Amino acid sequence: MSLAAGTLLCTGCSKDDNKDSSAAMSSAGSVTGSAAAETKISTQNGDITVSGRILAKYTEMGGPEGALNQPTGSSVSGPDGGSCQEFVGGAICYSEKTGPHVVWGEIRKAWEADGGVNGKLGYPTTDEKDITGGKQSDFTAGSISWVDNRTSVSTK
Repeated sequence: MSLAAGTLLCTGCSKDDNKDSSAAMSSAGSVTGSAAAETKISTQNGDITVSGRILAKYTEMGGPEGALNQPTGSSVSGPDGGSCQEFVGGAICYSEKTGPHVVWGEIRKAWEADGGVNGKLGYPTTDEKDITGGKQSDFTAGSISWVDNRTSVSTK
């Protein structure tokens, strides 16, 4: 499963601007339903369901008010029983072994170019983190760093 359904609107990696979760109406959309297992997000393209561990991570990241903004489509199944869901600002991918993690910006572009969860790097194992001069995300079989506006992929 490749998440290359479209190019992100943002360039570069995030600034990790996490905001508090909110289930209020917003210009980004509205959240309805229980925050437990499933929530429908109202978007200009209709209601899109976010559920399970992806919903928990999406809520942690601020929901539609956060950096991820609205979902752009439903969750898609991945290898090993995992799944990924795309949002305006990035993607959340989940597997039982790795838990849910966000991939976005230039790191996401490099990861998708390698095949995403089906590529040699596999599922993300960390959210993007600060490193000297940039950002890094770790994956089951390596890492991608974004330093000085350049990405580099390292495999284990």
